Amino acid sequence: MKELFHRLQQRLNEIVVGQGAIAQGLVVALLAEGHVILEGVPGTAKTLLVKLLARLIAAEFRRIQLTPDVLPADILGTSIFDFNSRTFRLRKGPIFTQVLLADEINRTPPKTQAALLEAMEERQVTLDGTTLPLSGLFWTVATQNPLEFEGTYPLPEAQLDRFLFKLVVPYPEPTSERQMLENALGGFEARDLDQLNLEPLITVEQVLAARQQVRQVHVAPAVLEYLLALVQASRQHPELLLGASPRAAVGWLRATQAQAWLEDRAYVTPEDVKAIATPLLQHRLILKPEAQLDGTTLPQVIQGILAKVAVPR
Repeated sequence: MKELFHRLQQRLNEIVVGQGAIAQGLVVALLAEGHVILEGVPGTAKTLLVKLLARLIAAEFRRIQLTPDVLPADILGTSIFDFNSRTFRLRKGPIFTQVLLADEINRTPPKTQAALLEAMEERQVTLDGTTLPLSGLFWTVATQNPLEFEGTYPLPEAQLDRFLFKLVVPYPEPTSERQMLENALGGFEARDLDQLNLEPLITVEQVLAARQQVRQVHVAPAVLEYLLALVQASRQHPELLLGASPRAAVGWLRATQAQAWLEDRAYVTPEDVKAIATPLLQHRLILKPEAQLDGTTLPQVIQGILAKVAVPR
């Protein structure tokens, strides 16, 4: 089954050139059952990556374009009156899907953000007193633009903590961008994926089965202690106001298991723990004001923590 996920990554890299690290991060998060924030300037293929991934795993996909006037009911659903039967019937919202893309999540007000993120955390929605479970696969990817601040509502720390990873999508390298232009000359159109005649590589059932296999990956006591030491170091760091939460520690554990599983190992190594530290921590930690004034960045702090904590042998 692991070979199928390797082919999945390879196919994503063939279509969206130059974003291999982001594609890998998305696959790791999918296996670790963790939601993702994709942050990048417009035009860096954030939406395309998620749409492609949903197609390649044969998952139901919905996209929500979030704006200031989007209400919780627009996402979760509501009861509407049927004049023919003279009764209310439930109209489910787009959150009742398997892969959900919440585009520009920082453009919608806190009330709508909270409704979406509560459903992500609980994996269920309550409408008119009825609790409705979401899909067993249910996976959310949210996007945001880091450059625009006017008319936006930045996610508070408690909401950010519900995302496993924050993946920062860079501009492609010149060689990759040249390949992208050549693909466009050859007829590739990102808005028309049907032209690719994509055949699913994995089924939803196989994704769920792979998640169970990921949970069986062995974590040695020494590696577990190493992970805990890194979490504690983030909470005691002199330049940080806020360190990693217990939810972050659990997510870190699951993500290391997924990373090891993809590397075709039955055990987690310290390198697995280090490999995902930045995407797992960079949206959770908060710098002290004086550290910000000194020009310190969160990636620098994370690398400092990794360098300071002794690696088990």
